[in-house]
Amino acid sequence: MSHAVETYHSGLFDLTHKLTVEKHGHTALITINHPPANTWDRDSLIGLRLLLEHLNRDDDIYALVVTGQGDKFFSAGADLKLFADGDRAREMARRFGEAFEALRDFRGVSIAAINGYAMGGGLECALACDIRIAERQALLALPEAAVGLLPCAGGTQLLPWLVGEGWAKRMILCGERVDAGTALRIGLVEDVVEPGESRGQALLLAAKAAQQSPVAVRTIKPLIQGARERGPNGWLAEERERFVDLFEAEDTHEGVSAFLEKRTPQWRNR
Repeated sequence: MSHAVETYHSGLFDLTHKLTVEKHGHTALITINHPPANTWDRDSLIGLRLLLEHLNRDDDIYALVVTGQGDKFFSAGADLKLFADGDRAREMARRFGEAFEALRDFRGVSIAAINGYAMGGGLECALACDIRIAERQALLALPEAAVGLLPCAGGTQLLPWLVGEGWAKRMILCGERVDAGTALRIGLVEDVVEPGESRGQALLLAAKAAQQSPVAVRTIKPLIQGARERGPNGWLAEERERFVDLFEAEDTHEGVSAFLEKRTPQWRNR
């Protein structure tokens, strides 16, 4: 989306210059571009939140991929200098929360292409995505307790949901780093690929997601994520109601018609 970047950003560009955005079919590819370690700062966090607001309003975007620039870092999180005092730390914690909660709530499918170190806020960015693909050389960690802090952008909540309380405590309380193979084994990532292949694999998976009805996807996603808050019985009735509600969508009529007519559906995201 180089020209789409201008369309999205005119007015936002100063906040998002540490993020680059390209359009691949119906997928937005967001690259964290803040060398040497692709760290997050106030401007890039605000920029990510604003960018996600725009992507959520773009009916031509069905999925997004987040990756890091270069071949060593997905993201090393935040520079500790940003947390120099309590007042500044309070604002930065809020900025991290707003950005990554917006990523978690993106209405389409989000995929993290972890191309290297994913540390602290870098791993929390990946945790906010729906799916994670890691390259074989990647290392993942939440090392905040080693400097007297804690993960403040979802790490203490999202990590145990994926890997269980035991592994979450090993990583957060004991500072254990996990390699890509271990991450796959414990459920922290969904796939491991060779160096340099995470971006391409994530884009291929995003293209598969784009074959689904985007209206159905954004209806289904909160139901899946809702299980974190309520047991299955708390969602069964709502699942049925949302199934019926989908018949009011243009894409549902298109999907059913395309199936009956043995053709590929043409989604309009409405």
